[in-house]
Amino acid sequence: MKKFYLLITVLASIFVLSSCQASDPLRVAMDLRYPPFETVDEMNNPEGISVDIAYSFGEFIGREVEIVNTSFGAIIPALESGEVDIAIASMSYTEARDEKVDFSDFYFYFKIITLVNKTWAESNGITEDSSIDDLANSGGSFTGIASQVSVSIPESYGLEVLEAADLATATENVVQGTADVLLMSANPVVQAYKANPEETMVVWSSWKSSPIAMAVQEGNSELQELANEFIATFNDEGGLYDELKTKWDAVILENLGRFGLDFYINED
Repeated sequence: MKKFYLLITVLASIFVLSSCQASDPLRVAMDLRYPPFETVDEMNNPEGISVDIAYSFGEFIGREVEIVNTSFGAIIPALESGEVDIAIASMSYTEARDEKVDFSDFYFYFKIITLVNKTWAESNGITEDSSIDDLANSGGSFTGIASQVSVSIPESYGLEVLEAADLATATENVVQGTADVLLMSANPVVQAYKANPEETMVVWSSWKSSPIAMAVQEGNSELQELANEFIATFNDEGGLYDELKTKWDAVILENLGRFGLDFYINED
């Protein structure tokens, strides 16, 4: 009889613990410095495309959502330590990251496009619609940020790259004409162009599409599977992609100046 009561007590404890965990807020990590995906409104409340995705995921699994503003470089350590439950943070899948956390299916693709020196572009017949081959064979000089794709991608084409310590320096290299070409994701390229419209130009052809996924603590297959089930609904008629396009296309067009959310949804 004592064993029976002990078993009942253990099972009851497990049930209570599981219920508490299910009722706890889902702690979602993202770095709120990257509009329009992750940012804050005038009242300093989380706002953006990733924020909307996070709250929709909370509704999908029946849990309240707590947005945890986390410096991007600290997100994976926060997942590893259990400080947060999931990252919905425009995080691209890489093999190195996959060794530390478990990723969901992909739901966005961030394109690597090009900022070029305008004077050089005009002298060499480079336009907004020039191809990657046009740029790779242009004879222009490349600059990039050390240890990032802005260096590794041109090097994979056998091109020499002037390495810079940060984005501001790499951008200034192009603005000043110290270098002609800089590869980066769309937002920083467009923002650099907007800050320097007389000296720079955007070339929209994509060198690479970086797949974006959610990330969970390694081994958390339950939350990973829920994330995949959620992502599988995005493309339904009236699904989250449609909702996000309705809400954010105008903002993205204002920021990018050429494409809406489809630019991020489609891999090509």
